[in-house]
Amino acid sequence: MPPKRRVSGPATKSQQSTLAFHGGANKVTKPGTRAQDAKKNLQSKGATKATKLEVIDLEAVEQAKPTTVEADIIDQVEKEVAALETERNPDDEAARRITDAAIKKYWTAKEKQRTAPRIHQDDLSLHEKVLREFDMSSHYGPCTGIARLKRWKRAQRMELDPPIEVLAVLLKEQESVRDKLAVQRSHVDELLNTRTEVEA
Repeated sequence: MPPKRRVSGPATKSQQSTLAFHGGANKVTKPGTRAQDAKKNLQSKGATKATKLEVIDLEAVEQAKPTTVEADIIDQVEKEVAALETERNPDDEAARRITDAAIKKYWTAKEKQRTAPRIHQDDLSLHEKVLREFDMSSHYGPCTGIARLKRWKRAQRMELDPPIEVLAVLLKEQESVRDKLAVQRSHVDELLNTRTEVEA
């Protein structure tokens, strides 16, 4: 082991100060600036700048042009409805023969598979529950940006066996409801593309 080194004479003080992060006297600031003056300046700037709220007319927002997603879904719905009227598909005929009792039986069987009740869907109709179940099933592909009817047909072409009850609900809702876009647009699409009131 090497011998210890001894320094003779008084101990030299380091030129660099030590850092301490506690105590009021150890605040680190730039020389020449005062934290209190900066705080006062910020408060005075905030007081002079008044915030102006812009009020948006909700009727004008509702009458605005549809978004690109809405326009695409409208086009898809028009094409699919035209295809339904011109050509008769065996799936369409089978779906038209399905009664509301069969749809209810299908939904009851779906509910028995679940371990917890759907408490957030108490105020929805049976048809809307069936359609939302179809929307949230990733087995049939993505549900955003595509009409429900087109998504069902795509899943059928890909041999994914979508439930015929969903097609029956879609056809019944398409005939009875005035707003065709609301029926064909998935609930996820509605949530993603909602227009909100903006405060500027």
